[in-house]
Amino acid sequence: MLYPLKFKPLLKERIWGGSRMRSVLGKRLPSGKKIGESWELSGVEGDLSVVANGYLAGNDIEELIEVYMGDLVGDTVYEKFGVEFPLLIKFIDAAEALSIQVHPDDALAAERHNAYGKTEMWYVIDSDADANIYLGFNRDVSREEYLDSVEAGTLSDMLTRVDVKPGNTYFIPAGTIHSIGGGVMVLEIQQTSDITYRVFDWNRTDKDGNSRELHTDLAVDAMDFHRSDDLDITVAPKPHEAVPMQSCDYFASSLLSVDGTMVRPYVELDSFVIYVCVDGSADMIWDGGREKIAKGETVLIPAEMDEITIEGKARIIEVYIPGKEE
Repeated sequence: MLYPLKFKPLLKERIWGGSRMRSVLGKRLPSGKKIGESWELSGVEGDLSVVANGYLAGNDIEELIEVYMGDLVGDTVYEKFGVEFPLLIKFIDAAEALSIQVHPDDALAAERHNAYGKTEMWYVIDSDADANIYLGFNRDVSREEYLDSVEAGTLSDMLTRVDVKPGNTYFIPAGTIHSIGGGVMVLEIQQTSDITYRVFDWNRTDKDGNSRELHTDLAVDAMDFHRSDDLDITVAPKPHEAVPMQSCDYFASSLLSVDGTMVRPYVELDSFVIYVCVDGSADMIWDGGREKIAKGETVLIPAEMDEITIEGKARIIEVYIPGKEE
């Protein structure tokens, strides 16, 4: 029988990264490196997550799906995605602002890159007092206005700037222009895709004085030029309840607030479930075992498991692939 799986984090050095994952999440970071991302669960080619616990330790996620198929990911999920795991779970530590960027949708990504698009959501783990993000245009703009603002370096003036604090949650559909400001750490849940079109990078250069590549021409066809509304999906936690956060074609998410014992039944769910602990710690208990999950850890619950009991004091983001009826 399968069991809740932990994976080895894939740490990514980024020009805008920092060390918050050590101080806030307790992760072990390489000395002197600016770590901007920790990929917790990845099916991206070349960056496959490897199991860290139990008798399957050392196997990567693609190998597991090849062997266990629907028992691991769900029959419907396996029929649609095959051996490619459909979600990428990561922590992002923006010590400095990320570039202003956009991601293509499925159709454009398939045409250009033979890949999936990138719809995502952010849950703010930690932030400075004056931290912010940019999320969509603050009004409807034309393609020409956008290109003029990129040329003039005034793009941020037409974007919606949002002050953030821990617990804030945002939905970013593919095509939405966005950026994470400096001093923000988020949990990102997204489609399995690593396609990013940078359109402005704050005139930043690397240690050798070189600017990063921009993708202005590629981005313009991916962009939704309408004002972006209703992207704040923040919910208040409720003791011993799973509070729905977002449900879209690509994933569904809920906020679990555990203080004692909470039972999560999955017998009717034809999908894996991902737990990401964003505060506290708890034990996951099932018929035959027990596994601890602490702040900063991610666990994959196989689809064949019908029920998990969570015991402890923790705040957990729950993610799965929704069925057609949801």
